Amino acid sequence: MDASGAWSARVAKAVALARARPDALLVVVGPTASGKTELALGAAEALDGEIVSADSVQVYRHFDIGSGKPSASERARAAHHVVDVADPLEPIDAARFVDLAERAIEDVRARGRRPIVCGGTFLWTRALLWGLAEAPAADAEIRRLHRDEAERDGRAALHARLVAVDPASAARLHPNDLVRVSRALEVFELTGRPQSEGHAAHGFARPRHDAVLVAVERSGDDLDARIAARVDAWLASGWIDEVESLVARGYRDARAMGSVGYRQVASHIDGRCSRDELATAIVRATRIFARRQRTWLHRAVDLAYV
Repeated sequence: MDASGAWSARVAKAVALARARPDALLVVVGPTASGKTELALGAAEALDGEIVSADSVQVYRHFDIGSGKPSASERARAAHHVVDVADPLEPIDAARFVDLAERAIEDVRARGRRPIVCGGTFLWTRALLWGLAEAPAADAEIRRLHRDEAERDGRAALHARLVAVDPASAARLHPNDLVRVSRALEVFELTGRPQSEGHAAHGFARPRHDAVLVAVERSGDDLDARIAARVDAWLASGWIDEVESLVARGYRDARAMGSVGYRQVASHIDGRCSRDELATAIVRATRIFARRQRTWLHRAVDLAYV
């Protein structure tokens, strides 16, 4: 964690940016382990605010440790919304998130408080701020077939199929990003049109909210060290036990089980990754994920670093 004075300065800068635009939605973004939650909490305390989570794992009940879900003490500092709102087998996509987030934002504002969106699922954040391109509803059978194919032939094979039909989408998606690769293929298989074509037509150019976007600035080495420390802490606090409990409850095939970290712990439980290899595997996958997040941030418009 930063020295208290340096961290206070970060919070003060974010609060000043928010106070300069009192009607704008404060949105705290940043790579995993960068300190988004702590920044949002500090801003909420200063602005009489409440936090609206934009995290595609925290939305699910029981996925607690590996999602960095806010603790009881953090929830006491500021109310949190769109956390623990769905059963792990319930599909929550960007459109559903926008509906949940809009309701929460309206509720917070109706009580005279400041909504603060915070999370690392940037697709959801983008959907909230700029809307979604038109696309067909999810098809559970197609997604099951894709999961089976990835399990049988590897995720790279599924990505190769996407390269053939939608090279633009394939270029922006990592081969291991099963959820988004599957969705891009699903859109093509249902419509016969590349997902990238719909995104290009939409343009994401008309904002739905006036927003102040703030991110915590970290060097690559600093972020890597924070990721490693967090993985060690989560494993020490019972992450493996949590995933074993989730599997016992019937959630092995839940969408959140494919997220970074949970996927590696589940692989360990399945006997495909030793305990000695586990922390290294999670750290490696998390660093790759963080690099993709940083790439997204570099493309963001009007993003302020603190």
